[in-house]
Amino acid sequence: MSPRRVRRKDPFERPGGRRRRSVPTPPSGPVTGFPKGMDRIEEWPDGEWRVRSLTGANSERAYRCPGCDQEIRPGLPHIVSWPNWRGGEEERRHWHTPCWRKRLDRGNGRSRY
Repeated sequence: MSPRRVRRKDPFERPGGRRRRSVPTPPSGPVTGFPKGMDRIEEWPDGEWRVRSLTGANSERAYRCPGCDQEIRPGLPHIVSWPNWRGGEEERRHWHTPCWRKRLDRGNGRSRY
C-alpha cells in the first residue's frame, strides 16, 4: 500500500478562507501607435529628440542605420529616435546605439538623419 499524498488546498479554495478577487482583464482591441512612457526625451545641440531603446527581440526586418549606413539585423538591440515636435513620429529612424551617441562627431558630410 502506498502512502497517500496530502494535497494542500489553495487558501482561496479553503472553506472560510479568503475570497478570490477578480483579475482585471486588459482592454481588448488593437493597440495603435507606440505605448506611451517607454521613450525618453534627449536634448542635444542639434535639437530635442524622443528616443526609445529596443531589445530587437520582436523585430522581423532589417533597418538601415543613418549613422554608419550599415544594416541593423533583426534581433539586434538598437535605438529608435525621432524629433520631438508635432509630426516628428513620421521621421523615425533606427540607429545602432553607438552610432546614435557619436552622431555629432560625424562631421559636415552627413545629414542629421
